Amino acid sequence: MIRFALKVVLLAAVFYALTRFDVLPGLDVVPNPAGPLGEFGTYLWIALIFGIVNAIVGPVLRLLSLPFVLLTLGLFLLIINAALLGLTAALTDRMTIDGIGTAVIGGLILAVAGWVADQLLDR
Repeated sequence: MIRFALKVVLLAAVFYALTRFDVLPGLDVVPNPAGPLGEFGTYLWIALIFGIVNAIVGPVLRLLSLPFVLLTLGLFLLIINAALLGLTAALTDRMTIDGIGTAVIGGLILAVAGWVADQLLDR
């Protein structure tokens, strides 16, 4: 449970960096400064939603799309990550994604960040 919470905090920092420094122009987060944890609470909330969607819906999508993943040698996982990011944006009114290209690049960045978080937290 602590590992999941730390991963959510790391993903929140990635969401913050992506939107604050305009790394991905099509990904927008509208922070809520009046929220319980201020602006960073919005990023924590979005990261929590993304983590839950990734933990529940992600394995199901990966299993159902296994033939496509094998056929494309794993490149279809980028589309799955983009779909998970799009589902996260659909579940919250604080995040918007402008297009599929933005979702694919954002999903790739978040997948790499999640992998790095897993590597750091396994030690």
